[in-house]
Amino acid sequence: MRVNSTDLQNAFGKYLALVEKEEIVVVKNGKNVAKLIPYTEPDYIAVLEGSPTYKKRVTYEEYLELVNTSEQRYELINGEIYLLSSPGFRHQVIVNEIAGHFYNFFRGKSCRSLTAPLDVRLFGYAAKFEEDPNVVQPDIVVICDEEKVSADNKYLGVPTLVVEVLSSSTKSKDMIVKLNLYLKSGIKEYWIVDPEAGAIMRYSFTAEREIKELNYFKEGETIGSTVFEGLAIPLREIFT
Repeated sequence: MRVNSTDLQNAFGKYLALVEKEEIVVVKNGKNVAKLIPYTEPDYIAVLEGSPTYKKRVTYEEYLELVNTSEQRYELINGEIYLLSSPGFRHQVIVNEIAGHFYNFFRGKSCRSLTAPLDVRLFGYAAKFEEDPNVVQPDIVVICDEEKVSADNKYLGVPTLVVEVLSSSTKSKDMIVKLNLYLKSGIKEYWIVDPEAGAIMRYSFTAEREIKELNYFKEGETIGSTVFEGLAIPLREIFT
């Protein structure tokens, strides 16, 4: 249906009702200038980090469409999209302390530590990313396969060590959803930092992608890596 712009202004409600049945082209001075089309509610709702934003499983292409048209940061895990909220001050202080120790330890070595935001593409037990696409942005990663950085500057490898700092909105995701993803993706070590408890859980995984050890470090103790000999941080220097 074609309608004059003046008629549209005078009877906008009428044409809103008609648009449910057909598209309406708006004409001004004899030229088509706009089109009214029915609005379809999307299958997702943006919510706080820790809960998936989508009501249904989405494809990697749908995820890319979202991130490429938004200034927000998202993760894709098991076909569900999570909105990443802005971290708090204490969260960032802890990330900075750990990252500083990692930087000093790995400087001049073959591995490198990096902090978020950095997309890490994982595919669990699948043979290739397209079969089980997951994209996460861990707080800190240690990568030892820098040759897996693509020509367009994307990291396509699997980190050796991952660190996540908990918040009230991410605790369930970090301790359950991400733990399972990191385990089955071939990551060797996973630190879960709990600011409220002033403690760190350290998971180490076997080559067969099973939990090898779970250790709990608290105030007054020093956490060391099971993968990188000599990498150790007193907790008092993390929870300053």
